[in-house]
Amino acid sequence: MASFIIKRFFYGFMVVVGVITLVFLLFTILPGDPARMMLGQRADQQAVDAIHKELGLDKPLVIQYFNHLNNLSFLSVHSTNEKKVTYLTKESEYVHAKRLVSFGETSLILKVPFFGKSYISKREVSVILAGAFPNTFLLATLSILVAMIIGITVGSVTAVINAAWFNRIVLVFTAFGMALPSFFAAIIMAWIFAFLLSDYTGLNMFGSLYEVDDYGNGEVLQLKNLILPVITLGIRPLAVITELTRTSLIEVFSQDYIRTARAKGLSGFRVVVVHALRNALNPVITSVSSWYASSLAGAVFIEYIFDWKGIGVVIVEALENYDLPVVMGSVLLIAIILIIINIFVDIVYGLLDPRVSVT
Repeated sequence: MASFIIKRFFYGFMVVVGVITLVFLLFTILPGDPARMMLGQRADQQAVDAIHKELGLDKPLVIQYFNHLNNLSFLSVHSTNEKKVTYLTKESEYVHAKRLVSFGETSLILKVPFFGKSYISKREVSVILAGAFPNTFLLATLSILVAMIIGITVGSVTAVINAAWFNRIVLVFTAFGMALPSFFAAIIMAWIFAFLLSDYTGLNMFGSLYEVDDYGNGEVLQLKNLILPVITLGIRPLAVITELTRTSLIEVFSQDYIRTARAKGLSGFRVVVVHALRNALNPVITSVSSWYASSLAGAVFIEYIFDWKGIGVVIVEALENYDLPVVMGSVLLIAIILIIINIFVDIVYGLLDPRVSVT
């Protein structure tokens, strides 16, 4: 298991490097100039050249790429200076950095990865992501938990009953949930429960986790603003989990070891929960991991419609403004999350099903 985890982390590291390279090249090839975005289309060439020099965009593409990797890595090579550590692109102090060894004019330092600063707001990318990601993390986690609990329960009950009329009803709802676009579901949910039925539900069409109090007492926690975004984001994974659980359990029920367990006189609940459900959850876990990762990548439409400030909104705004550091930081964060989730899923596979090899 240890060697398997090490291999997976190595492969994950290579994927991260590939993601960094791909996004960097895409933003280099695509038309657009960050300096023009910052200064406006009427900016004079002298001001544009000054911005290019400040951002290091006046250097060759290869140098820009290695400077970018240098800033993102924990171990970096920088110019030697007695008072401060300097970037290769421009002089700037690292808040958390320790010089390990020096080779003449070059130093090897250990530092916190630096994602750069936004071209537009001048804020550090890490600060922007730290403010946006917790909102998306909370939204995605709660929606997946709700979808798992309801989906596995309904799918198990449907498989146990296995009646034609009940299967058709569940199939209609799951097909409708899988086919329903997220933006349309968000609009319908907001219109019905936060507009037409607002007097009964008390829900708001827009709102974040914290809102400013009307009496000027600071921010107030508003958990009710989570209800509609969580339900809306969980509709499609709920439909998929329900259908996967039902079909997988029906297939497992036909196995010999299930018939043996029933012949031994075990209760139906024990047969389903202890023996059948454990081996039927592999496709469900795969689905949950992929949906959870996609939700963390940014439920853009849902965040926009419900005014939920998450990482999806940050990515869209950065793309509109050609803000490369923010996009790179966001994509890198998402890639790392996907890798960790995939490694965790592989480990869970091995624990749930001994037939799965981790070599």
